[in-house]
Amino acid sequence: MNYANYLEMHTPAYLFDLDVFHEQIGKVKQAWGEIGLCYSVKANPFLVGKTPKILDFLEVCSPGELEICVKQGVDPAKIIFSGVNKTKESVQRAIDLSVGVLTIESLLHAKLIQEAAASKGVQVKVLLRLSAGSQFGMSEDDLTGIITDWKDQTAYANLDITGIHFFSGTQKKKAADIEKELGSLSAFLEKLQNQNSFTVKQVEYGTGLGVEYFLPSKEKDGPSPQEKDDMLLEEVSPILKAFAEEWPLTVEMGRFFAANCGSYVTEVVDNKTVHDINYVICDGGINHVKYQGQAMGMQQPVIHAVKAGAEDDHAEKNVYTICGSLCTTTDILARGVQLPKLHIGDRLVFEKTGAYSVTEGLALFLSRELPAVYLQEEDHLTLVRDVKQVFTLNS
Repeated sequence: MNYANYLEMHTPAYLFDLDVFHEQIGKVKQAWGEIGLCYSVKANPFLVGKTPKILDFLEVCSPGELEICVKQGVDPAKIIFSGVNKTKESVQRAIDLSVGVLTIESLLHAKLIQEAAASKGVQVKVLLRLSAGSQFGMSEDDLTGIITDWKDQTAYANLDITGIHFFSGTQKKKAADIEKELGSLSAFLEKLQNQNSFTVKQVEYGTGLGVEYFLPSKEKDGPSPQEKDDMLLEEVSPILKAFAEEWPLTVEMGRFFAANCGSYVTEVVDNKTVHDINYVICDGGINHVKYQGQAMGMQQPVIHAVKAGAEDDHAEKNVYTICGSLCTTTDILARGVQLPKLHIGDRLVFEKTGAYSVTEGLALFLSRELPAVYLQEEDHLTLVRDVKQVFTLNS
């Protein structure tokens, strides 16, 4: 990484390294072989249009994400149009664009997609989403009822039901949990085959594969965050390959593909010592940086300091509590972080912010500016969103 790039950027800002993004997807592809890969756009929509060709699909979960794909020139045949809230208008738009697959999460979705496809006189590929016990997807009864009506040709004449979609949740860090889940899913698919005479042609499975964001605690040394990610990938690979030998599998992921490619850059705007605690105030904050499982800075992500001045004080270390610009005591990014002595104008770089931080932060709180967004490829920076005001009020 060329740290000089961080000093050229407007802050606060995100930097997404496309080379790292492609490398991570390539690593997964090498580990999983012929298993299909699907990128979940909600993890980071700024990467749309820059995804590698080895991806089979991009999953979108809203009309807005669909339009991002359109504007970025994504082949509609590679789009899976998902989401729990489908409307007549959004379904019609997806079908007009000839997206590759639509998911069905309810009886209403089946009705809307059937009506839109019939009005256009086309067959539409769909996946039926099985609920994992949440509001997403359908019960087994509703799902098998759709299959029965479709096979009996009593309804859904314009649907091509190709398979099942299943996702239960994110940040799974134990291979045994994924193995157990795939065992239950396999049993359900066998039930569909034996009792409903329905054999799937596609299984879209969201692993929810976990990403390690935080350094080992001082009391307990251990593998680095990147080493933990690599170990988990190695552990789950034979499990997924075994499932793929039985069923045609596509794995959908966002966090595991994108997290490593992102950095969040914020500038030191003030520092002070209060009750023997060295506080650093930054121009960013928790309105931009969101690590899954982080609360009040109690765990430490990977943070680098980039010095803005010529002073040579890298050898001098201080322990800092890093805070943002929000008027709330919860705006703490990290506590007890040992860094070179910091000065106003220095930059702090928070790693592994390539997934969700850019979309899940409390961006509107306190009406501060939205951060800039840069893409980096072969060490070249491209500004794709300048720093923007949150609100533009009519006069």
